[in-house]
Amino acid sequence: MSASLLRRGLELLEPPGRAKAPPGLQRGRAGPGAAGAARRRKRAPEPSRNKATVKGRVVKSAIEEYHKKKPVNHLRENLKYMLKGRLVADKAVTEQVLAQNRGRKSKDQPPEKTEKKKPEGTVFTEEDFRKFEREYFGIP
Repeated sequence: MSASLLRRGLELLEPPGRAKAPPGLQRGRAGPGAAGAARRRKRAPEPSRNKATVKGRVVKSAIEEYHKKKPVNHLRENLKYMLKGRLVADKAVTEQVLAQNRGRKSKDQPPEKTEKKKPEGTVFTEEDFRKFEREYFGIP
């Protein structure tokens, strides 16, 4: 048997009127090692309440638990945040950044834009067309 079991047994057998000995005399140790031994000794687990019983338990509402775990829609807050800072950079700066990020290969280069020529208006006026109709078709 270990010494701790013997001590516990002797404490149970002691008569109830007898006082305990002071802590220093009880162990028979003195000096710097006694404090270290006391720290190393494990305390007996204190009796805790029985968790199997219903007493003291708070009933959780299933609806409240559902609302706690329900996903929250942050769309409005995100839109406010995104629309708050409206700083638009110059077109030249954006083109420069895009050109730096583009690769050097020909497949990475965007196709060159050719300016489309606007169709020029006709040289002839509406009166010229009427005059041509009269001469060619003979319509008065």
